[in-house]
Amino acid sequence: MEADLGADLARQVAKGLVVYHRRGGAQGQESALLTMAAKSDRIQTALSYARQNLRSELSVEELAAAAHLSVRQFTRAFRQETGQSPARAVEALRVEVARVMLEEGSHSVEEVADETGFGERERMRRSFVRAYGRPPKQSDATSA
Repeated sequence: MEADLGADLARQVAKGLVVYHRRGGAQGQESALLTMAAKSDRIQTALSYARQNLRSELSVEELAAAAHLSVRQFTRAFRQETGQSPARAVEALRVEVARVMLEEGSHSVEEVADETGFGERERMRRSFVRAYGRPPKQSDATSA
């Protein structure tokens, strides 16, 4: 679709199609990847790499290498295209995946924190507060 009708229309359609199986009433429907709306293939590649490797540290150097850019070029291009730092973008991806995992209810909070690269429960809780203004709900996880 993008090749035929352009990137902006393709992004709008993709945003309209992203729906989670279950989501809290205060949660948005849009994917963090779509919200960031990277324009270049290199930044999109770095974001996809991050999404596929959430368990790893995902340093700026690692993301820059995935994008085949120097750290300086990557950081500048990333902020220009997404409006945020690579670290904030990775945190947004982690929070989004963690929220979905918690809503599914088949993982403990510790498992979710480990699987999404937070490492520890408290770090994940702080990220939820930054992203949603509150920690994970009791209904999202039995021991949040």
